[in-house]
Amino acid sequence: MKLIETLVPVDFRGSLTGPLRRFYTCTFLACIGSGLTLSLFVVYLHNVRGFSTSFATLLLAAAALCGLATSPLWGTTTDRFGPIRVVLVAYSADAIAIVVWAFAHTKVEAAVAALLLAVFGGASWGPSSTMLSRLVAPEHRQRAFGFNFMLVNLGIGFGGLASASIVDLHHPTSFVVLYMVNAGVIVLSGAYFWTLRAYGGPETAHLDDPIKSAEGWREVLRDKRLVRYVVASIVLMIGGYGSQEAGFSLFVVNNLKLPVHVIGIIFFFNTSTIVLSQLWVLNKIEGRSRTRVMATVGALWFFFWVILDLALSLPAVLSVVSLSIAMVVFAIGETMLSPVGPALVNEIAPEHLRGRYNAASGISWGISGTLGPAITAVYFDNHVGNWWPFGTGLTALVGAGLMLSLRRHLSAGEDGLAEGRAAVAES
Repeated sequence: MKLIETLVPVDFRGSLTGPLRRFYTCTFLACIGSGLTLSLFVVYLHNVRGFSTSFATLLLAAAALCGLATSPLWGTTTDRFGPIRVVLVAYSADAIAIVVWAFAHTKVEAAVAALLLAVFGGASWGPSSTMLSRLVAPEHRQRAFGFNFMLVNLGIGFGGLASASIVDLHHPTSFVVLYMVNAGVIVLSGAYFWTLRAYGGPETAHLDDPIKSAEGWREVLRDKRLVRYVVASIVLMIGGYGSQEAGFSLFVVNNLKLPVHVIGIIFFFNTSTIVLSQLWVLNKIEGRSRTRVMATVGALWFFFWVILDLALSLPAVLSVVSLSIAMVVFAIGETMLSPVGPALVNEIAPEHLRGRYNAASGISWGISGTLGPAITAVYFDNHVGNWWPFGTGLTALVGAGLMLSLRRHLSAGEDGLAEGRAAVAES
């Protein structure tokens, strides 16, 4: 009991009301489905459907670009119609797109399915962040986002274990089964999310103010704090998620010559580390500089890529061990980034523009998801894939430096410092 009280403070436990618990349940359900197929995009296209590596990685980049182009639309619709409607539309369309993807046998079918997944697959993240920010008090947002991220990875971990036991490169139907189960779980989570409709309507308090009512993306883009954060996030995540999702499974299977089921096992170490350490990390970073925390993430991710490169010189068993250790390191960085990034964005966002601010933050995922695969393709297509991890690690260090430079543009409270929050509370 004392351990629980230490990891989850009493004031935050008191904020875990029914609506917030239902929100977390939806998160967990949706991510079980996602975990079944996480990081199999390139392997599915190349090793199962027989398309070239270049086509697979460039399609991934094109899909990310498509998602990026539609991200502002989701931000605007969230502010105008409320997050609940946007999430439900996204879940429904995403489930249909996954079914199309499961049965894609031609390049045209794969491209159509990938683009649909790009448009709707990531459309729910911004509105979900907006919904979560409504369900908790501002002082609990950082912890709430971190707790949500823990559940994301717990769900992904369960899905990853199921994937490792089912998927088989010699039996393409096993991939079809995985994608169909993913679609079914998304439909179930969407039905459960509907129970939060009372909290997901549009924000109307600003409608009586003609100035606020006229504000939109121009005001969002004028916020230099947000713009600098997005730029730093893009570089940092090219050195992290954007490249890892594009090339990690490809590197493991084709460069390290390891069997495909090893990927699910390695990702289990990632997700289990997040689940076991997230609450502890939340307590350690509470009241500390958010920009410094995110810079530390860049340093940890650099270490991850170095270990991945060193695995080339190790025998198979030791290679798997080193990759598992690398994933633990990467996961610690994720537990630090996941609470502070969304908390910073929602700290500086006005309520009537919150959907747009979260969508703008999500653009960093879209751009890194576009550039990461494109850069990865350059390495592998030019037969220098063994240098890919080290080059990506250097990018993570550049992202860390940009995060540190953001500090002077934020107040102490916006940066998450305890003394800054106290000053805001007193005023």
